Amino acid sequence: MTFDAAKATRLARETFDIEAAAILGLQSRLDDTFASAVRMMLDVRGRVVVMGMGKSGHIGRKITATLSSTGTPAMFVHPAEASHGDLGMIKPVDLVLAISNSGESEELTAILPVLKRLGVPLIAITGGAGSTLARHAQVTLDSSVAREACPLNLAPTASTTAQLALGDALAVALLDARGFKSEDFARSHPGGALGRKLLTHVSDVMREGEAAPRVEADSSFSALMREMSAKGLGASAIVDAQGRVLGIFTDGDLRRLIEKGADLREMRARDVMHPGPRTIRPDALAVEAAELMEQNRITSVLVVDGEGRLCGALNTHDLMRAKVI
Repeated sequence: MTFDAAKATRLARETFDIEAAAILGLQSRLDDTFASAVRMMLDVRGRVVVMGMGKSGHIGRKITATLSSTGTPAMFVHPAEASHGDLGMIKPVDLVLAISNSGESEELTAILPVLKRLGVPLIAITGGAGSTLARHAQVTLDSSVAREACPLNLAPTASTTAQLALGDALAVALLDARGFKSEDFARSHPGGALGRKLLTHVSDVMREGEAAPRVEADSSFSALMREMSAKGLGASAIVDAQGRVLGIFTDGDLRRLIEKGADLREMRARDVMHPGPRTIRPDALAVEAAELMEQNRITSVLVVDGEGRLCGALNTHDLMRAKVI
């Protein structure tokens, strides 16, 4: 068997052209039927139950995942398994989104009468406008394509691309109609990068209690140095007797003092601190702390409560460990 690189590239380009044409075909046929499907899915009190056989089933699983992560509770039920007990998972409060290019998949058409007796609403995504599936559905979304990208015009390629695009379009329309926000998406993706950015608060990553470096304003310079060394933040808060933040002293401040040749032995914390430092509240998002540090070109920030009392501190390393940055 010989490999023809030029032919492989040509077939890839043809595949892209055919599948792009399939999606543009959907766009040209889009009408009020699509809005009706979105309204039905919005109104359902239970779950959207997605069903499909073979390649349509694989597409159905992906659509299920997209719906679930964008505010529409959904689950996938395999049509063959439904005939052997899994049909009990579907309740009258649910809605079925059935996917079949031909609309004649035996495993799927076999359970359509049962769904009708249960009173379960049915939306079809199919290329068979006159198929059994289309006749049973309250709403049919036309996913027909002129031809498959497969050179033999057999393997589901353009047709499954069209199905997936329709599923994505439904999910996007639904999330907009529900007022679904990035914060809602993050709540269903707590382990992802977006989840960490939108769900992690300063209080989750800050050093608090004894771990937050602090000295009172009258403390000696040597006491200030010991506190900074012990806590390893690269900075220390300077506070008054009530714990309110008066200033901050950092490794950078120390370097600048040494460069100036300052006599540090008799100095107090109040003499060397940088007054009015940047602070943040513990209920702020950790990503806001990252932005604050970046904008002000600092590596540490103090965390204060509503009265300006120190309640914690954090630096860029803390944010990196939490994978916020």
